[in-house]
Amino acid sequence: MQSLNPDPKAQYTSIYGALKKIMRTEGFWRPLRGLNVMVMGAGPAHAMYFACYENMKRTLNDVFSHQGNSHLANGIAGSMATLLHDAVMNPAEVVKQRLQMFNSQHRSALSCIRTVWRTEGLGAFYRSYTTQLTMNIPFQSIHFITYEFLQEQVNPHRDYNPQSHIISGGLAGALAAAATTPLDVCKTLLNTQENMALSLANISGRLTGMANAFRTVYQLNGLMGYFKGIQARVIYQMPSTAISWSVYEFFKYFLTKRQLESRTPY
Repeated sequence: MQSLNPDPKAQYTSIYGALKKIMRTEGFWRPLRGLNVMVMGAGPAHAMYFACYENMKRTLNDVFSHQGNSHLANGIAGSMATLLHDAVMNPAEVVKQRLQMFNSQHRSALSCIRTVWRTEGLGAFYRSYTTQLTMNIPFQSIHFITYEFLQEQVNPHRDYNPQSHIISGGLAGALAAAATTPLDVCKTLLNTQENMALSLANISGRLTGMANAFRTVYQLNGLMGYFKGIQARVIYQMPSTAISWSVYEFFKYFLTKRQLESRTPY
């Protein structure tokens, strides 16, 4: 849906229509292409992400707000965590998006990695890293600030409360996703190097840089081009962040409880 100049066989007007057409014309399992490479990257990326966030949040809250929770501290902590997270996830995202393109030449994640490495070099896996950071730093700042704010409203004692974690996580993810869709469209263009779109924009070679991506999107689709796929992005992020927070808060509660019990003498 974010493609600037899609193949006539891959033009979609709605999420349901896209999913139905992809499954009918390209196979039932086609929407899951790239799943393996995302799973491989997500584990270490999220481990560093939450560990960095918790440590930075604790440290910065002591600096900014001795009395309690500082939204500024939460935003900065989220931004710092993003640097580590994206360093791992950016190559995985490049491979996933190239596998998911219509009529992709790549048959597997491994063949995609080999081809990109051989033809474009290591830099291709990080071509959109600065764009990813430009998108994810505001995304995660909005995400963490909104989550912490909503937790203050619905769970002021910060107990383990699965319902509050799911609601706060989902709403925070939806708001952050909608606000950063223009950056995501540009990131997708840099990751996929969409041939037909680049030809229409008279760009030879590789498209690099956020400013060039912004110009190309506007040149081909105008202002509305920046919001291509916004519904799919919001619908994807809501359950993603809700699941992420609820699972994280569960293990945080479970492991902390076990640690406290092991220290308590009988």
